[in-house]
Amino acid sequence: MRHRTADGSMDLVQLRTFLAVFRTGSLTAGAAQVGLSQPTVTTQIQALERHLGRPLFERLPRGVTSTAAGHELAARVSGPLEALEAVVSGAVTDRAAPPEPPVLLGGPAEMLAAKVVPALAPLVADGVRLTVSTGITDDLLARLHSGALDLVFATTRPRGRTVLAEPLVDEEFLLVAAPEIADRIDTARLRAEGPIALAGIPLVSYAADLPILRRYWRHVFETRLEAEPALIVADLRAVLAAVTAGAGISVLPHYLCGRERADGTLVTLLDPADPPINTGFLARRVGAPSRPHVDLVRARLVEAARGWRAGCSAE
Repeated sequence: MRHRTADGSMDLVQLRTFLAVFRTGSLTAGAAQVGLSQPTVTTQIQALERHLGRPLFERLPRGVTSTAAGHELAARVSGPLEALEAVVSGAVTDRAAPPEPPVLLGGPAEMLAAKVVPALAPLVADGVRLTVSTGITDDLLARLHSGALDLVFATTRPRGRTVLAEPLVDEEFLLVAAPEIADRIDTARLRAEGPIALAGIPLVSYAADLPILRRYWRHVFETRLEAEPALIVADLRAVLAAVTAGAGISVLPHYLCGRERADGTLVTLLDPADPPINTGFLARRVGAPSRPHVDLVRARLVEAARGWRAGCSAE
């Protein structure tokens, strides 16, 4: 079978080779899986990259990691190629195929509730099963490593060669208050003199060490926040509810408070030229067996995140 078509377009051999490298995270291991030499595999991958006009892998000191374009291509071709190989091998019978197992997805409760789960609702309606777990990123990534999760929305970039991570969306953080609290704050003084203008205003935080507030103070005011929170509640949605009810001020991700800002029940106190931003990543294991429904969930989240980014820009 030819490795390239006459017009330079993709062919099935190239795509099969690409999937082997994608799943193993290695040109050498991928070559062994498809029974080709490593130089041949490298040539095929390069041909695909030229055809698509985008790199599919980033070369590492040991192995490779997929780019966003590589993830997108894998999601598009893995299911059809597996179905075709099943036909060729005679594996297709009249018996109904066993149902796909649930896709095991983890992430922070607030992002899952506000963005991720609603984005995946159409897939559930089409027969994709999901089991969603909440938690902090380090714990969820440990479960990803062990195989207890298929995908993780991570609030920090995962480290190590055993995890593939692609940037999904940037979270912009905002200093917010209810209108009655904002009326007590001299925002002109806040812009000119910094947090001294906030003296006496209660702080609402999801943790005792005020992690998001401290980061905002350091990034925007270039000073260390030395204060005790007046209210601690370990869920950003509850922080939002408390601030909207007039308990005090806090720093929240823009995606979580867009409705309240639009209807005027929450006010942004500052509009810095360089607001603090945190990038969310979608993580999966290197070399994990390809599963069509996992690929569908990943592709759907990547597509949905484009809309999240557009919505943030509009704000």
